[in-house]
Amino acid sequence: MKNNSYNLYHDFVIKSSPSKVFDSIVKPENLINWWPQKCNGEPKHGAIYRLYFSSQYDWLAEVVGFELKKSFYLKMIKADTDWMPTTFGFDLKEENGNTLVQFFHKGWPKLNHHFRKANWHWALLLKALKDYVEEETIIPFEHRA
Repeated sequence: MKNNSYNLYHDFVIKSSPSKVFDSIVKPENLINWWPQKCNGEPKHGAIYRLYFSSQYDWLAEVVGFELKKSFYLKMIKADTDWMPTTFGFDLKEENGNTLVQFFHKGWPKLNHHFRKANWHWALLLKALKDYVEEETIIPFEHRA
């Protein structure tokens, strides 16, 4: 049986409340501290987020899943070809005063170099998210994955 798409997953714990982690992944003023260079959007179903990395990588994503302090999902609507059919998101679960983050990026059309590179970059960026929430560490944009 042929697989029609590929998915990646990362699970990790952040030593903070789900509320603080949630704010760090949905509020543009927090997102720019660990992921895009510029960002705008509103955390509500159907809203559009602009994820600006450079003039070449000025992407748009639609909020397709949202549950306050629990989940946030974005579907790419303007991006590189490989990213266009994809959806990524975060599920958050409280665990002993910490937050289990279950990240996914689903719907990749090919198991190619771009998929593998994205998997590596997500791992680095998610570590940057963890460091931002736990220690208020901000990696300058030009040094991010």
